[in-house]
Amino acid sequence: MFIQHLIFLLYSKKMIKTSKINTYFCFFLCFIFVSFALLQLNDPDPLTWFSIYFLISGFCVLVPFVKVQKLLLKLVILGLSVYAITYFKYVWGWLQTSHKEEIFGKMVYEKPYLEGSREFLGLVIGIGAMVYLNSVNNKE
Repeated sequence: MFIQHLIFLLYSKKMIKTSKINTYFCFFLCFIFVSFALLQLNDPDPLTWFSIYFLISGFCVLVPFVKVQKLLLKLVILGLSVYAITYFKYVWGWLQTSHKEEIFGKMVYEKPYLEGSREFLGLVIGIGAMVYLNSVNNKE
C-alpha cells in the first residue's frame, strides 16, 4: 500500500520516467536482490555476493528515475557474465550427477559443485535482471 502511494505521488510530480508496470517490477526486483544480498551475509565470502546483489538492487532503484548510461549497464552485464563463466565448471559437475535435487538441499563440503552451481544460478538471475533494466532504460 505504501509503495502504491509513493509511486502515485512520484508520478503526479513527473519524477518517474518509466511506465507504472516497469516501475513496480523494478521495485520488486530491488526487493528480491536486497533479500538475496542479506541472505549472503552468512556465506563464506559474504562481501563478494552482498556487493553483487546490492549493486543490482541499486540499479533497480535508479532505472525508473534516472537515465543510466547504456555503457555502464552493459559493462555490469559483461562483468557478471564473465564471473558466471568461472562457475560453469560447477554446473557441469552438478549436471553429471544422478541426484539433481541435491542443489536444493544443504551445502555439503564434499560436493563443492552444489554451492558453485547455486552461485552460477544467482549470477544468471542477476544477468537477467540487468538485461531487463537495460531494455527498460533504453525505451525511455
